[in-house]
Amino acid sequence: MSSDPDADAKRDAPEPEPSIPARPAAQIRRPPVLFARTAPLIERLEQALGGPFVSYWVSANASMSQEDVGALDHVLRRARELQDRPRRVFLFIKSDGGQGTAALRMTNILRHFADAVTALVPLEAASAATMLALGADEIQIGPLGYLSAVDTSIRHALSPLDHVNGRVSVSHDELVRVVRLWAEHAGPGAAGNPWGELYDYVHPLVIGAVDRASSLSIKLCTEILSYHFEDHERAAAIARALNSNYPAHGYPITLREAQRIGLPAKALAPEVDELLIQLGQTYAEMGQRADTDFDPRNYHSNEIRKIIETRGLQLYHQSDKDWHYRETERRWTTLNDRSSWRELRLIAGEEHTKVVHL
Repeated sequence: MSSDPDADAKRDAPEPEPSIPARPAAQIRRPPVLFARTAPLIERLEQALGGPFVSYWVSANASMSQEDVGALDHVLRRARELQDRPRRVFLFIKSDGGQGTAALRMTNILRHFADAVTALVPLEAASAATMLALGADEIQIGPLGYLSAVDTSIRHALSPLDHVNGRVSVSHDELVRVVRLWAEHAGPGAAGNPWGELYDYVHPLVIGAVDRASSLSIKLCTEILSYHFEDHERAAAIARALNSNYPAHGYPITLREAQRIGLPAKALAPEVDELLIQLGQTYAEMGQRADTDFDPRNYHSNEIRKIIETRGLQLYHQSDKDWHYRETERRWTTLNDRSSWRELRLIAGEEHTKVVHL
């Protein structure tokens, strides 16, 4: 029986991707910008601390990155217009971490801005944010505040796959523990090489990359501490402790533990801690997600993810984009991305906002 080739081709062809519909008319939700509430808190903090104050707040949905370096520099340059080089700057840090190299560059900028740096940690300053705190001559930690271990894990292009075919992170600590357990339980003279066995599960290039990342982490910590530590052996010991002494990357290093490993840490004054908690809560209110749903496959996302602020100036990064779900690819893609750094300044008692290109 003959068949029509054209009809067969039409029947077998995949269904075309539906066209992206025009965005329905809707009131786009936007996160609140609460400069009128944060500015008075910063003025009170500067009075309590006796010096210039800078906040560096990163949402849990974002991470420290190289773009933050330019943003911090932008804020400090504006602050320098208000006064000469200060003796000490007070830096409020709140972040879950990110790129350690960004922490080193931010430390370098802060050291060019002021003679001394005090890190204020009322909340979490984890991973790469811990590295940033290491650059301070003094770290003041509140009851809720903590640092963390800085051991590394990476997601490599050759990392093992998980149950949904996603690349998993491989940590240096996990690899070292496997080899150590092998040596402890195999006994002397046991045949076999643990690394050779690991190669069946973790590609050798991944193991090499993890080892290099661990070396980088130790180097970054040591270099950052050297800005104010003259005892290089002490700096190296602290760097090694932060990289290998803790059984979990998220292990909370509170004030007592920070002092125990040799960091120049002290307790936050209660009145300063209270003001910082209020400031952090206000930033968290600014950082709430403000999504606008159009239909099951389209929505608009608006979210303030990072805030750097000093007296009279607030710089924040706002994620502002449309999302569309491509059914044939089973993934979300972005459209109309207007995300940017936005500067809010108080000029003659009035708020002025503009987009800043960094």
